[in-house]
Amino acid sequence: MGIFPAIDMIATGNNIARLRQRNGMTVQDLQNVFGFSTPQAIYKWQRGSAMPTLDNLVVLAAVFGTTLDAIIVRTGDAAGQLSA
Repeated sequence: MGIFPAIDMIATGNNIARLRQRNGMTVQDLQNVFGFSTPQAIYKWQRGSAMPTLDNLVVLAAVFGTTLDAIIVRTGDAAGQLSA
């Protein structure tokens, strides 16, 4: 068997931040979408120090009008990254 792909958490976090900005949303806007009492989880996602749960990724994709593949970046998968 070959090497299995892994999620590049930092690149995925960069995608979340970029998509949020492109959609004219603030961190507080996302905080309100998810009903979080603090924005810490969103900041952790954007830094790549934590990943959203699968159900939160589905919500992010819907809010951003995109697919999970456009958010998640796999190691060695440059095509999954959004251009700056």
